[in-house]
Amino acid sequence: MIRLNTRTHASFVAFLLFICTQSSLAQSAPPDEILQWENDIALFDSLNVVEYADAGTLLVTGSSSIRLWDSIDADLAPYQVMQRGYGGAKLTDYNYYTERIILPQQFKAIVIFVANDIAGVEGDQSPRDVKQLFKDLVKQVRRRNPGTPLCWVEVTPTPKRWEQSPQIREASMLIEDYCAKQKELHFISTFDQFLSPEGLPDSTFFRKDMLHLNRRGYMQWSEIIKASLEEAGIRP
Repeated sequence: MIRLNTRTHASFVAFLLFICTQSSLAQSAPPDEILQWENDIALFDSLNVVEYADAGTLLVTGSSSIRLWDSIDADLAPYQVMQRGYGGAKLTDYNYYTERIILPQQFKAIVIFVANDIAGVEGDQSPRDVKQLFKDLVKQVRRRNPGTPLCWVEVTPTPKRWEQSPQIREASMLIEDYCAKQKELHFISTFDQFLSPEGLPDSTFFRKDMLHLNRRGYMQWSEIIKASLEEAGIRP
């Protein structure tokens, strides 16, 4: 057996601790697909210094359809809106940044729309995985905003992702069922309202990319959201 003197032993232990720490950090470090949104979240950090919510504020947050909603204040009036949308958010990265997006403040309600976990690309989540990610998100919000109504806007059927609609629809039904069993958890249905008489996504609601809403689409969305909030007793 090799014996080490005290100084050598201490150095050796320190070296092992360093290696273990680096290994742990490497394993816990989020992947690039999550870190790519750091600048967007840093902007929210800055906004949170100058924008304050109160009991009358409706936090509307999520992916690019929220970010691109330039007329949100007018469309959701008379609700007072705080807007927090970024890029192609998925629940996998949104959950990572939730503590910086949804602060433990007073809100009238929190409205969330995240639409990219099933997009017809490699790495898509299964419907059950999407439900679990949603449950994880709810747990995070509930720990810090326990009594605030939380509203999930159903992923809108789009022409671009119509082939994925069976999986998207299944995930939505799982989330809707979960919401129905929880207090202050509301599911805002949008699927049927964005279909044409032929049962296909109505292209007149979408921009040229056939993914994001145009002005007509946002008007339709806002009517659905406001009606659902009123039905849930969440009034301006």
